Amino acid sequence: MHISVVGLGKLGAPLAAVLASKGFQVVGVDLAQDSVDAINAGRAPVNEPQLQEFIDGNRERLRATTDVADAVAATEITFVIVPTPSDAGGRFSNAAVLAAMKAIGQALRHKSGYHLVVITSTVMPGSTGGEIRQTLEQHSGRHVGPQLGLCYNPEFIALGSVVRDMLRPDMILIGESDATAGEMLAGIYAASCDNTPVVRRMNFVNAELTKISVNTFVTTKISYANMLADLCDRLPGADVDVVTQAVGTDSRIGTKYLKGATGYGGPCFPRDNVAFSALARSLGAHAELVEATDTLNRYQVERVLGAIDARATDAGPIGVLGLSYKPDTEVVEESQGLALVERLMDLGRRVIVYDPQAIPSAQRALRGSFDTAASAADCVQRASLVVVMTPWPEFSRIPLDAYRRPTGRLPVIDCWRATPATVSSVADVVFLGQGAAAGASVAK
Repeated sequence: MHISVVGLGKLGAPLAAVLASKGFQVVGVDLAQDSVDAINAGRAPVNEPQLQEFIDGNRERLRATTDVADAVAATEITFVIVPTPSDAGGRFSNAAVLAAMKAIGQALRHKSGYHLVVITSTVMPGSTGGEIRQTLEQHSGRHVGPQLGLCYNPEFIALGSVVRDMLRPDMILIGESDATAGEMLAGIYAASCDNTPVVRRMNFVNAELTKISVNTFVTTKISYANMLADLCDRLPGADVDVVTQAVGTDSRIGTKYLKGATGYGGPCFPRDNVAFSALARSLGAHAELVEATDTLNRYQVERVLGAIDARATDAGPIGVLGLSYKPDTEVVEESQGLALVERLMDLGRRVIVYDPQAIPSAQRALRGSFDTAASAADCVQRASLVVVMTPWPEFSRIPLDAYRRPTGRLPVIDCWRATPATVSSVADVVFLGQGAAAGASVAK
């Protein structure tokens, strides 16, 4: 089977490479010539673990073009995975999706036979069966039905593990125009997944609502754990890890995402909460729980600032370890580490930062300039106080000598409680979420 993927960004390029690895002939489409040229030259157009490996191994089944008509003519299924940025009201904009529908529709006018269009971009409930379907039908001259299938099929993945998550998803969510379209798409996943995920098939609006509901539920769980961590900071003897591990043992709750640390960030979680709230308001429904989750998340940077203020003994630079919103990615969108650096700079504090991948992204995102370290050890050595904001594995392997000071002890605030216990022999290590965090230093 031949498949086209419109959009070769951080999700589209991995999707194209994964499908090619499973034996499908894949044509990628993107407006950016650089991305197209990269695929055709055998280079990953985005930085994502395993992506280059999958491109290297499947070049004979993967090509790219800027011509939508060429890709549609050569394939039977088209996945659309283009940006849907938030508008001023918090809703997702369908502008890029509609532009793709117009181009795909025009291409279908010159092609016979059945074609399935799959919307993988996250859209607001009501979009797929509304303006997306209308635009596709208008420009194709076809009605969704015997000659044209339409599905909504968002991904549930995380940057830094996109390839792995696509190969072993927990669930495949399909909003289908009809059984033929849904079965065809389900067959693609039966052939491309390394596991046997649950497949949930439903109408468009239920699938659209399910997508943003999953993310808002997860963010609520994260904020709940962070609320517990804040309580544990203030209760002598309390330990948020002990509490959440016990709470998560209950089968109704589970331990995934139940870790008190920094707030959530990235390109999906924050905006999905805002979109859910915007949807509720437009319908006259109540979404105070989602809004409270967002409020708690925004508070987390202030919580870390409070811990810094309680321990900063001089005007020396604050070392921030971790700027990406999670490990294994350079993405700093809505990153807690980046937000902390920005707040410290606004307060006039000197900052020195290190991140294995995200320094260039952070430099483009921040208004002001900041000092960068050559390595995690260099950051620790040059700082008067260190904060661990992202749990990159290498931060737990910093040499002990980097923490030593000729006089006094270096304060280290670890939001993720990943610093080795041995560091407490030479530095004042504070693990946020443990009862002593509001007072004396603690050891893991």
